[in-house]
Amino acid sequence: MPVPRARQIVLTASDRRQLKKLAHSHTAPYQQVVRVRIVLDAAHGYSNARIAARQRLHLDTVRLWRGRYADHGIDGLKDRPRTGRPPRFTALQRAEVKALACQLPAETGVPLSRWSSTDLACEVVGRGITEAMSASTVRRILAADMLKPWQYASWVFIRDPGFATKAARVLDLYQRIWDGQPLADNEYVISSDEKTSIQARCRCHPTLPPGTARRMRINHEYDRGGSLAYLAAYDVHQAHVIGHCAAKTGIVPFMTLVEKVMTAEPYASAKRVFWVVDNGSSHRGKAAADRLAAQFPNAVMVHTPVHASWLNQIEIFFSIVQRKVVTPNDFASLDQVEDRLIAFERRYNETARPFRWEFTPADLEDLMARIERHEQKEHHSQQPTGCGHQPAALPAAA
Repeated sequence: MPVPRARQIVLTASDRRQLKKLAHSHTAPYQQVVRVRIVLDAAHGYSNARIAARQRLHLDTVRLWRGRYADHGIDGLKDRPRTGRPPRFTALQRAEVKALACQLPAETGVPLSRWSSTDLACEVVGRGITEAMSASTVRRILAADMLKPWQYASWVFIRDPGFATKAARVLDLYQRIWDGQPLADNEYVISSDEKTSIQARCRCHPTLPPGTARRMRINHEYDRGGSLAYLAAYDVHQAHVIGHCAAKTGIVPFMTLVEKVMTAEPYASAKRVFWVVDNGSSHRGKAAADRLAAQFPNAVMVHTPVHASWLNQIEIFFSIVQRKVVTPNDFASLDQVEDRLIAFERRYNETARPFRWEFTPADLEDLMARIERHEQKEHHSQQPTGCGHQPAALPAAA
């Protein structure tokens, strides 16, 4: 019986460029990439057996796609239409699953805080929507509309009447502007806050370092060694941190930090030093601003809006401390916690660069415009209708 000859593949310049682009694509489906490489090898003159060895494929696979390309070109490398199994669930049943997922469980009488795919599958069967449905089927149905009722996000209402004004002042300072005028070279911006309740957890067994194919391992059981607060002041434009630890937060520990900063150069001889702080009890309101100015006349306290600590750049530094120093927590004593924090502070200052702050006053204007449009829409939705019914208000976003 004669052995079938391999199909001859001849590529035009255009087809070769297109196939090579697909062969090196990082986004094209893997099966398509494999088929393209078979064609390129065939055009190079390789036999089917050699292509199979090069691509680590079965000989019949190489023969199939080489022949498909010879007969139909690039379109021959696509999968042919398949009838497949008829759908088990109707469009109405799928819509009912999605509608149920878009309701809070409490509204349906189910004692859950949020749905899981398993809970939804049980509820769908319990309501008689279908006789049987698996959790994986529920996930596939919801994935069509990117519904994930097991996830949630929180938000907070803007309740500070001076939000826009206060936020704009902070953002201007990050751009070295105050009251519309650029800051002088001897004027500085300090971002300050406290990181509270850093615990000393002494593990009952020593922490094991990582090894080959093994992560660092830390024992779950621990003895509590107390907690402390880490107060820090971050120079926004110099990327320099000054901090100290205290047993707890309060006016006295905060003013101790202020004195540590303001008695050191270049801040002691600066024309003005702006202190950006949130509305914590240690530095809240006009009393705190007056107290700061009375002790250091060249210091100006600038408050972020209420519930807007994300405008305070020191929070970025604290997140770095949490990831690099505190987690996982394994300290024999509070003294060890303090030593580690101060040592990291020195290490950070050696290589730190200013944060690339991207939320600008223009972004603030866009945010306030979106909130205003949303409030207008909410106001209109609450107007009485002809039958005396008031629709529920939409949630506001901050």
